[in-house]
Amino acid sequence: MTVTPSRPVPQPSSLEQRRLELELLRGEPVLSESQMRPDLAADLVLPLSRWRELGACPSEPAQAGRLPVARPHRWGEAECDSLSRELGAHGLTPQFQLALDEDIAAALERAASREPTTPEAEADGPADTPAVPAEAPPANRVPSPPRSLTKDLSLPSSVGQLQEVTDLEDLEVSAAEANSSANASPIVSLVDRILIEALTSGASDIHIEPQDNALEIRFRIDGVLQKQFEDLPRGLTPAVTSRLKIMADLDIAERRLPQDGRIRRMFRGRKMDFRVSTLPARNGEKVVMRLLDSGATQLGLDTLITNAAARDTLRDLGSKPYGMLLVTGPTGSGKSTTLYALLTERNDPGINISTVEDPIEYTLHGITQTQVNREKGLDFATTLRAFMRQDPDVLLVGETRDLETAKTAIEAALTGHLVMTTLHCNDAASAIARLDEMGVEPFMVSASLLGIISQRLVRRVCTSCRISYRPGPEELSRFGLVASQESNVSFYRANTTGSGVEGCCQVCNGTGYKGRVGVYEILRMTDPIAAAVAKRQSTDAIRRLALENGMRTLLGYGLQLVRDGHTTLAEVERMLLTDSSLESERRSRSLSTLTCAGCGAGMREEWLECPYCLTSR
Repeated sequence: MTVTPSRPVPQPSSLEQRRLELELLRGEPVLSESQMRPDLAADLVLPLSRWRELGACPSEPAQAGRLPVARPHRWGEAECDSLSRELGAHGLTPQFQLALDEDIAAALERAASREPTTPEAEADGPADTPAVPAEAPPANRVPSPPRSLTKDLSLPSSVGQLQEVTDLEDLEVSAAEANSSANASPIVSLVDRILIEALTSGASDIHIEPQDNALEIRFRIDGVLQKQFEDLPRGLTPAVTSRLKIMADLDIAERRLPQDGRIRRMFRGRKMDFRVSTLPARNGEKVVMRLLDSGATQLGLDTLITNAAARDTLRDLGSKPYGMLLVTGPTGSGKSTTLYALLTERNDPGINISTVEDPIEYTLHGITQTQVNREKGLDFATTLRAFMRQDPDVLLVGETRDLETAKTAIEAALTGHLVMTTLHCNDAASAIARLDEMGVEPFMVSASLLGIISQRLVRRVCTSCRISYRPGPEELSRFGLVASQESNVSFYRANTTGSGVEGCCQVCNGTGYKGRVGVYEILRMTDPIAAAVAKRQSTDAIRRLALENGMRTLLGYGLQLVRDGHTTLAEVERMLLTDSSLESERRSRSLSTLTCAGCGAGMREEWLECPYCLTSR
């Protein structure tokens, strides 16, 4: 794992690690050498030689008769009382702060060996004026490892600062307030830096996982988990977990049960939500956070869907006056984004649109959005019933996960409302079986359902560094493709050089991929399919009817993206290729090629080539 110089991990025996251990043990911040002000010793009532005898050091200028003093962690009440008496004789009261003996001695030795570098005007200025940092080393020089984890994990400027959202008045935070946490606890700085790094890198999830000997941190970027840091010391696990629980308003004393919460922060002028989930594990509590940008600009269907036919079909389904539209797929497949794009197109002053979500992922102007609150009894079904008394036109249900919600949504669709909702299943045809498994009557499904959209997200191959190549017949055959039919297609593979390698692509950071593109399978309800659903026919029979009606499979859509140069065969194989999907795609291809393109003769479904002119299908 390659780590940039700005992200070091302290060795077990280093001063940084000892400071962290002391902080966890004593429960208060521990100062480093860089946070002490030995240059103030000469201006105070005690000479520098006396400070060296005591083994203590001023850390900030005196203010209102109180002098912040860094004291060794080994000091007891006797030493503290002795220094208090000495300073009290001159009208000062010490305000003790913890530090290591080595850091105090190094700071005092530095002051004794040279003149103070802080300008006199600064010493006489306001007490809260920060010290001027030393000049940064040139960019082409590798900086030496910092001596303090707190210094190394200093937060960015106010542009990238995370600030807690309390009310509207506190959203605009001044630069001085943003920088006021410069002397915060290293654990607070560490956690804030993790969140800032995730936001900066465009991650969708953060995984903080305790292992046998370390604490592992991974980000999910473009749908793939990646390690962005070297493993942290395992001893930090309780402190990092507790800090995240405090931020998410969870019970830090409960470590035996899973907990869910939310963190809300402002980042670069946008309101960011982190859905926090904790899970007890063998080595400690695992924490997973989903990042939601509630202020993000929504994408339209023209941007989301590259295929014009699929886009027109989906737009037509979303424009119906009543019925139910299902969007299916696993977590993180873009279902909510597709539904929001449909709502945006229907958003009009003459239409009453209401949504019930858990959580509200995006804020849409002109739409009534309701957050589920199960602790108070406000679930999807209860909110849907309340919506029916609010004169709705279009309803969005964040997720259909139980019989009550499904029946309420279908009843709304049957009474003249357009209902959009999501469901977790593998493909479009299996959504019917999923509803039947919940206990929904098939005749209600067949009467209310307009269509089912199944979708996935695959990574876009980086257009700046992609490599053109000609796949062999064996590779193409894995996808049901024939080499002779793909001779005019330009195939690309990702140039995965690795992050941080010299000469790697600066656009994709050496991963070979940048961004993601949607893959769609749209099953449109027809009379034959509705009749098959009402008769409880198998999923395979419903899929066959949909293919005969012209449905393009997920694999077929993904292979078309490969032909168009949007993605790679390797990415399609990772996300879409299964035995059942390959069989469905072959069946779809056979149904659309029952007439020979060479001689026009009729062909059977099981024939792979024309027996009359030997033309491949």
